[in-house]
Amino acid sequence: MHQQSISGYAPTAPAARMENHGASMLRVAMQSGQDLFARTGSMVAYEGFVQYEPNPPAVRQMASQWLTGEGAPLMRCHGDGLLYLADYGADVVVLNLNEDSLSVNGSNILAFDAHLSWGVQRVKGMAKFSGQGLFNVAIQGTGWVALTTRGTPVVVDCGRGADETYVDPDALVAWSTHLKMKGKRSFKASSMIGRGSGEAYQMGFSGQGFVVVQPSEDSTDRLRARG
Repeated sequence: MHQQSISGYAPTAPAARMENHGASMLRVAMQSGQDLFARTGSMVAYEGFVQYEPNPPAVRQMASQWLTGEGAPLMRCHGDGLLYLADYGADVVVLNLNEDSLSVNGSNILAFDAHLSWGVQRVKGMAKFSGQGLFNVAIQGTGWVALTTRGTPVVVDCGRGADETYVDPDALVAWSTHLKMKGKRSFKASSMIGRGSGEAYQMGFSGQGFVVVQPSEDSTDRLRARG
């Protein structure tokens, strides 16, 4: 095989703790003392010396809250080298939090720095609109987070104007937790928006922060953790 024909796929020197290698792969620069939580089974390659601890104590403590199926089974990664993660070819979005707080759909979490504070939380106020509760993983502090989306997402800056931003809950990936949030019920016809007809539910956001939305309303958890 001619070496030049595959040289375009070779990784470049790391420029940050987390960064994309293409649209569907995450590269993490691992160092001793800088552990990582990653979706179980998401490792596709690594260089150097990287070890994995499945179902670590911090995850087991929250296992009961993940019985809803909305959580994210995680493994703890530590060592020195380069770690590559992916999840069934889903797009990867990398965020660098700076004393920020983020609420993420558990099925969209790929990896985050282990020193960040996190926990499973119920999204208040959604049950009366959707007929069911909504549980997310809240992550806060200063560090790196990687999410997966079904297709190229849009990140909406809610602080750029006075208008509220409305999102279909099934397309919602993550949002800044200090945003003001409310539910809205409306009617939609199948020929106009989405699938099916009848009442539709949206989540409205306002204030300073951002919302991550994927181009999919499929609520099926395709991005399940692999054993």
